[in-house]
Amino acid sequence: MGKIAFLFPGQGSQVVGMGKDAADQSPHSRLIFEQADRALGFSLSSLCFEGPEDQLTRTENTQPAILTTSIALLSELQNKLKLKPDFVAGHSLGEYTALVAAGAVSFEDAVNIVRYRGKFMEEAVPAGQGAMAAVMGVERDVLQEVCETVSGQGDSVQLANLNSPGQIVISGSAEGVLKASEEVKSRGARRVIPLKVSGPFHSRLMEPAAAKLKEVLDRVDFNDADIPVVSNVTAQSVQRKEEIVDLLIRQVFSPVLWEDSVRYMLDRGVDTFIEIGPGNVLSGLVKKVDRQVKIVAIQDLETMEQFLQEWKE
Repeated sequence: MGKIAFLFPGQGSQVVGMGKDAADQSPHSRLIFEQADRALGFSLSSLCFEGPEDQLTRTENTQPAILTTSIALLSELQNKLKLKPDFVAGHSLGEYTALVAAGAVSFEDAVNIVRYRGKFMEEAVPAGQGAMAAVMGVERDVLQEVCETVSGQGDSVQLANLNSPGQIVISGSAEGVLKASEEVKSRGARRVIPLKVSGPFHSRLMEPAAAKLKEVLDRVDFNDADIPVVSNVTAQSVQRKEEIVDLLIRQVFSPVLWEDSVRYMLDRGVDTFIEIGPGNVLSGLVKKVDRQVKIVAIQDLETMEQFLQEWKE
């Protein structure tokens, strides 16, 4: 039998109502939401279950909310099926969920870290001065060259998320993203979609956020990971705690090498990817890398039951 990887979603997968069915019906999931509320000192659970949406989508709330929902589903899954993956990985924020799943950091510590992380990322660049855009149908090296040219002219812009073949997100100053977008359109980009985000994530403009995050991470006890965690920064697996912390700091201003991470796992024999958490964004991205592999998205108790039925058969 091939190997299994658990994948955990990042920001953008949030939706009001997420995790509610799990918390209502599963004591294991409910406990996770209760731990998050205690750790943060406010009712994150009611924000997840009832909104309001404008509060849930604030970065400092979204990050702990998605992490908590994902871990709540994971905890119920592990209660029903003793399944240890060969690799874990998460997209941006999701890497923290992966580290909790791998035993590298406690859930309570992780939920606090990502609350700070969201706050620092939000504060790093004044509103309106940064931007992100998804570029479709342009080769990585062409886009890299465009970003370097625009940045060299004084308007910072970098590759931020290398999600799948033909889908790359750029990030930087509002002017830099605009100029790079215009240039790649003239070079035949299929589509360029400006993203609704509160900051230029995974760009060099996030370096102040990384410096503040380092202070928070230095106060937390990390462990070596029990399961290889595929890092966004390197698209290689990591287990040593010192390396994990260093990569988390760099992750804030470095591109998310998602396509490369998926290929790394495929090359090491992974043939089943299980996405755990709200939405199914990562499942779609994995399919664009390799249509043949088995992909399952566990977004709630209903999709978990379907998966368990198939797994037993």
